Amino acid sequence: MSADDAFAGLSNRAGALLVVDVQRSFADLGYLADYGLDTAAEESINAAIRSTAGLVDAARAAGVPVVWIELASDPEQLWGASNWLRGRGFDEPMDDTEPCVIGTPGADWYGLEPAAGEPRVQKRHYSGFQGTELHALLQGLGVVWVAVAGLTTECCIAATATDAFQLDYPVLIPSDATAAYEVRVHENALEILALTTAHVVTSDELAGFFPVPVADATAPGAPAASVLTGSAVSA
Repeated sequence: MSADDAFAGLSNRAGALLVVDVQRSFADLGYLADYGLDTAAEESINAAIRSTAGLVDAARAAGVPVVWIELASDPEQLWGASNWLRGRGFDEPMDDTEPCVIGTPGADWYGLEPAAGEPRVQKRHYSGFQGTELHALLQGLGVVWVAVAGLTTECCIAATATDAFQLDYPVLIPSDATAAYEVRVHENALEILALTTAHVVTSDELAGFFPVPVADATAPGAPAASVLTGSAVSA
């Protein structure tokens, strides 16, 4: 199915942009130094941040709700299965390698940030829906479909998109507004998601599907997300 066909089925239905985990622990290349990323992966991550920020600007201008979903690792609420998967003790306390620990710089949004009044959802696991109020929030906003952007494609994007689909939300994933730490992983994840869960589009196609902007996003006073500063910004 083409992007136009996918969009046609959603015409005149309210949607929302879900921005997932564009936080320093996952997006700042300085924090990712131990991951051994190659140049292509680094460029893909930075490009995804810029594309996500552009979608945020477009959504705001069009009056499409932007919902910010952030990992908030809590030292008092250990995720034993994650510890096990990483070869750690099931009940082993978090250390300084844990991403996005509450109250640390790693949890800060990176390169873009929520505007005043935009909803933020804190999660403890991969999916933005698992153990959170996200579904109720979207229902309260009258949202019928969602677009999911951010990091990383195979992990929290895939988990959030899958749960959204299983909750009966049609899902759009902008391919250039997501990334993984290996380009092949990103591409494979998109291929699987396109088979099972979502229509994969580009950020330009998605922005073009948003309603006609109610105001110029570049007008004085309009909140802007599209600045990749190289340092975290906090809401």
